[in-house]
Amino acid sequence: MGLRMTKQNQLDKLKQECNSCQKCVLGSTRNNIVFSDGSAEAKILLIGEAPGADEDATGTPFVGRAGKLLTKLIEDCGFSRKDDFYICNTVKCRPPENRVPTNEEKALCEKYLLEQIKIVNPKVIVLCGATSAKSFLGDKIKISQIRGQWYKLFDGIDATVIFHPSYLLRNHSEAEGSPRWLTKQDLYKIKKISSR
Repeated sequence: MGLRMTKQNQLDKLKQECNSCQKCVLGSTRNNIVFSDGSAEAKILLIGEAPGADEDATGTPFVGRAGKLLTKLIEDCGFSRKDDFYICNTVKCRPPENRVPTNEEKALCEKYLLEQIKIVNPKVIVLCGATSAKSFLGDKIKISQIRGQWYKLFDGIDATVIFHPSYLLRNHSEAEGSPRWLTKQDLYKIKKISSR
């Protein structure tokens, strides 16, 4: 009888498969696939939009200016990015010029994302930004109207929507009611729900 594969082993195997993927045009323009960051044992799975230039260069999601802001915000709210989050994107390769990934590109990459969710089996899914939210909640949504609301995805996993940190880079205020202030309130709620 073989040993049961750990979550990390399963994710490593999936990453190897993803590494050789050429299903869409993004496979031919990438430097690296950007598979994930954080812990396979995390209770919170955060899904961003798509890799940017810094991510494509390093193979790690959310490492540019927006990623540094995301890390600061989650640490300000008492989280460890490395231990409390598993972070990935709707697509694993950078779209040229950081454009929004197409529905076809997202559909072709969806297998990897759904498998990541299944393996990690988080308590909470955080949809980070409009592209991520639209992937799960439909194209007609407006992020300003749905951020902070809670949904049930898959087999009853709690899910919520937060502003993308690239949007927060353009909104510096931390005054009550500002996008940064709202994001911190959302993160505190995520912390409460994930620790139940």
